[in-house]
Amino acid sequence: MKWTLILAGVLVLVVFFKLKAAPELSAEAAREKLRQGARLIDVRTPAEFASNRVSGAVNIPLAVVTNELPRQISDKGAVLLLHCRSGRRSGIAEKELRALGYTNVYNIGSFEQAQKIASPR
Repeated sequence: MKWTLILAGVLVLVVFFKLKAAPELSAEAAREKLRQGARLIDVRTPAEFASNRVSGAVNIPLAVVTNELPRQISDKGAVLLLHCRSGRRSGIAEKELRALGYTNVYNIGSFEQAQKIASPR
């Protein structure tokens, strides 16, 4: 009986975290979303963005993303592909934007990954 309760509790936790996890997007799926008009958002600092940027990306730094992005993109159903230097800040931005009600937000990871996704094939 005790093991059954523990197993049930573990199962509930696994399901909870699976459902809570943000959807992942393959590189090819991200490319397709870009072809269909997705917005590429760079959440690095303005200095980082000025030194090197991915073609077509818009810079909205993590520090201001929750205030600035809604001013620029009011459609909460718009497809947003976020990136930064390593993927950490874009992951934070993704969670913050989802909390604001944006439903199609994806962390595509690092600057290098974003370059690969955005480069013509």
